[in-house]
Amino acid sequence: MRAVSDGPNQPGRDCPLSYRYSPHALSRAAEFATDSLFVIGGLYGNVSALASVLDRIAIERGARAVFNGDFHWFDIDPVDFDAVEKGIDRHVRLRGNVETEIAGDDNGAGCACAYPEDVSQSEVDRSNEIIAWLRKTARRFSGARAALAALPMHAVVGVAGVRVGVVHGDMESLAGWSYSESALASSAALAQLRKHLELSRVRVVASSHTCLPVALTLDAETGRCAFINNGAAGMPNFCGTQFGLMTRISSRPAKDALYRAVIDGVYVEAIPIDFDPDTWLAHFSARWPQGSAAHASYFERMKAGPDYRLSSAVREGFEIVTPQATIG
Repeated sequence: MRAVSDGPNQPGRDCPLSYRYSPHALSRAAEFATDSLFVIGGLYGNVSALASVLDRIAIERGARAVFNGDFHWFDIDPVDFDAVEKGIDRHVRLRGNVETEIAGDDNGAGCACAYPEDVSQSEVDRSNEIIAWLRKTARRFSGARAALAALPMHAVVGVAGVRVGVVHGDMESLAGWSYSESALASSAALAQLRKHLELSRVRVVASSHTCLPVALTLDAETGRCAFINNGAAGMPNFCGTQFGLMTRISSRPAKDALYRAVIDGVYVEAIPIDFDPDTWLAHFSARWPQGSAAHASYFERMKAGPDYRLSSAVREGFEIVTPQATIG
């Protein structure tokens, strides 16, 4: 995780002290209980993906949904921005670094993504440029900005008797990177995650922020636990694919799950988000044409997926459950 300070001097790499919290903060009672929970991280203003997400949630009567941050990003068109706000307003929302930054007037933190050193400075600079454009759009929606500023940074949900912690970054920072696919390849990060689970008393952690998916199980003092990072709901997550991902946690399995684990009878799954890629790419390119920051950073990924494979995401305790998941 990058340094956190009250006076960032590396916009996009550092983030404010106000982003910090303790895993103890999630040891509280659950805000609500449900038999099925969807967690949608990294929608990134993709209005095509949003329509698919809402259709999929509606299939399961009584299911609840948490949009755990960065639901805005590409939506610099006021029509798109308003569509995202109205589309998810009826659901539980957590603020990510994007929502936190566009809700405020201080641009000193840039995008406040807290990018690690292995992310190029040009990538960081483009993200800072995107947030500057998005902030201009957000200023046209004063009511929405006030609502975004008031959103919590994390949630605790009871799913069929299992405590679930929902965060944007990790259990120490809104923009933490200790739950990234690369970090969780190390024993130190796994030990930290285990400690987070014990301090928070949750059995499942759902995260996003780092933009690539990873899922695993591990043992903690509270028993067998699961971690799942859905990567991005609004962008492809695997090489050669064009669908997004969201997390589903439920007392019953889903027919459309790509991979899953089971914790005390509760299914923790990755669900594909299918949308028309050609329609979305045309929509995206009309707002972010060639030469723009977002086009340079994301167009190729949205066209053919990132250089990341399913086998890198599905780790200890999770299993691939559909043939479609062999793509990438």
